[in-house]
Amino acid sequence: MQRPKWLDQDRIKSFFLGTRTRYGAIFTTVIYTVLIVIAFVYLYPLLYMFITSMKSPEDLLNPMVQWVPTTVYLENYRKAFRVLDYLRTFLASLQTSLLPSLLQVIVCSLTGYGLARYRFRGKQLLFLLLVATFIIPAQTTVIPQMLTYKRYGLLGNVLSLIIPAALGQGFRSAIFVLIFYQSFLSLPKVLEESARLDGASEWRIFYNIALPNAIPAYVVSLIFSMVWYWNETYLTVIFLEGGIQTLPMQLSKFVQAYENLYPPGTVNIFDRLNEAVKLSGTFLNILPLLVMYFVLQRWFVESVERTGITGE
Repeated sequence: MQRPKWLDQDRIKSFFLGTRTRYGAIFTTVIYTVLIVIAFVYLYPLLYMFITSMKSPEDLLNPMVQWVPTTVYLENYRKAFRVLDYLRTFLASLQTSLLPSLLQVIVCSLTGYGLARYRFRGKQLLFLLLVATFIIPAQTTVIPQMLTYKRYGLLGNVLSLIIPAALGQGFRSAIFVLIFYQSFLSLPKVLEESARLDGASEWRIFYNIALPNAIPAYVVSLIFSMVWYWNETYLTVIFLEGGIQTLPMQLSKFVQAYENLYPPGTVNIFDRLNEAVKLSGTFLNILPLLVMYFVLQRWFVESVERTGITGE
């Protein structure tokens, strides 16, 4: 009597343990379980922040309401939007992060290309100084920078962020130079030699050959630079001297701004201590970065795989 196919030991073994060409059910289950647990650990703070920000005062006081609010309560966001002066501070954050990031990426790409494709005296020393700018904490060089900016009248002006980025001295520029250096170093020299034989100039070689092959490095560098400029508050407060208020800067003094905007008597005591309003302001602060990541997600993942970047 012939056994049914589902009782075949080889089939059962290959189903659970896998074969040379595919994973088995046991391995797949373990991998997906680990990935779900890791994803939950990373997403839990964001989920908690968003769900709590949507809770009404009654839901916050009700211990039975944990993950699913009884109503969609948007009043917290309205108050946070007003306290943060969102439109003005958002435009200020965009001004202090987008333009310096674009300039920083352009300059760092040219620097990385020069270090990767040309030989010249002092190259090793230049590399050493470049790494030193990343290793030395910014707090040790902030006083000379501040005095220099004061001498040239740049303090309190967004140019104090734009000019250093345009000169290759933006926030953590060294790591972006190294990213581009590694990307351009892997470019075959045969392509450059063929282009030179055809009469192409150095700029044309960079624009038509090197730049298209370094798109992943550009995407990774732009996203990281944008995030770091957006979240930077220590140097931004010192260089801008309060002349420009960004979203993170306004969020850092959210409680004081809330008390000034809603003095005693205009709201009840519970609203003045409402955690949901604070979390609403925090979520509004990171919302532009989340939107940017979701828009560039496909290119970002591909860029990380091609450039070998695994994290900060």
